[in-house]
Amino acid sequence: MFSAATEILERDEYMYFCSLQRMKDKINVFKQFGSTGNGGVTRYSLSKESIAARAEFVKRMLAIGAEIKTDDIANVYAFLKGSEPDLPAIVMGSHCDSVKNGGNYDGILGVMGAMEVLETVAIENIPHRHTLVAMIWTNEEGSLYLPSMMSSGIVCGDYLPLDIATKYRYEDMLHSVSQLDGSTNFKQALDASGYRGEKENRLNCRDFCAMLELHIEQGPLLEERGKDIGAVTCVIGSMVNRIKIYGQSDHAGTTPMKNRRDALYAFSRVLEYLHMKLDEIGDDLVYTTGEINCHPNIHTVIPDYVEFTLDVRNEFPEILDRAREVLDNMPSEFAGCRVEVETGWTRDTVYFDSELVSLVRQSAQELEYSFCDINSGAGHDAQFVSYMLPTAMIFVPSKDGHSHCEQEYTSPELCTKGADVLLNTVLKCDLVMHVAQKS
Repeated sequence: MFSAATEILERDEYMYFCSLQRMKDKINVFKQFGSTGNGGVTRYSLSKESIAARAEFVKRMLAIGAEIKTDDIANVYAFLKGSEPDLPAIVMGSHCDSVKNGGNYDGILGVMGAMEVLETVAIENIPHRHTLVAMIWTNEEGSLYLPSMMSSGIVCGDYLPLDIATKYRYEDMLHSVSQLDGSTNFKQALDASGYRGEKENRLNCRDFCAMLELHIEQGPLLEERGKDIGAVTCVIGSMVNRIKIYGQSDHAGTTPMKNRRDALYAFSRVLEYLHMKLDEIGDDLVYTTGEINCHPNIHTVIPDYVEFTLDVRNEFPEILDRAREVLDNMPSEFAGCRVEVETGWTRDTVYFDSELVSLVRQSAQELEYSFCDINSGAGHDAQFVSYMLPTAMIFVPSKDGHSHCEQEYTSPELCTKGADVLLNTVLKCDLVMHVAQKS
């Protein structure tokens, strides 16, 4: 797609810049939708707060002459026509939903960056052949309706590996129930949102030719390295396991310590063992115990059962294989309690389009912004889209590495630099894609 025209970019002498003031304004406006009053937001997908954010997006995009469409999963698209509208469109975007007590940048920065690109192109009358699209994905976080990355999983389902696609069957997703109180399901929320459109409007590989997503890093590496921009090469692979520990419930006051089979104490021993063995692997392996269930969870009863998750992530499958060996070779008993490992699902590393990533690097370099290659430990809609379209991501630093919390912060200056790189990458893509299609 790209190779026939890469050298053409050497003749492109113009770099374009987004507006810091407009970016500051968008940050200040969008952070009001779902504000917790403590520096963050709770903006569940298709909630009234999310609907308010969508309405602001639509209002601003209509103001620059964009055309708005929605699909059957309430994804929102703003189309700014190019000089050759029959060419497939270039899409940019992310999500506007958040986790509970989340930050003002995760997801929504990608939406604001896409908006800023369209605004800059429209206001400065920057020529472009392809139609440019700013997009809001529905329900990326999965905070209210499981699973995460729901809409991109549905839209890209025909291109995803079978085990992943099976998880995102459209009819199953419609019946996903609210995690707050179970009173509504995703279909009911879609119908009530006012944003449910036609299936034919979904992102596809016929009417679109590339996807770019601007995002905060959600980690500390860019800041530690003193870089403005991360050219994201991949979303790293992961495996999720569920570990079960079986003990014996007895009275907390009458059972001597030597007679106990305390599943919670055994859990602490298992966790210590796993940390020790997994740390020996090194090579940037990361792992997390994020979910713990203890039974009967009564202060007067010795726990007889503990179940917990172990999420392990790394780019390279051979490193994940070594982590798997740790689990396979783990003792079957700790502190007198039986231990079982239940294998969950595994996700392979998803690599982004090398030519698009190269255009990200080139744009950052020409803008004289410091940059480096980086991978993503977090999942994003872009990783699913990459199975369907040439896709790339752009990261900007997260202050102190904080994300999914109210302390999440990226300066307006860095947000704008990310939008600058997005803008210039899109314009290079517009030229390269056009020449490649004509060749």
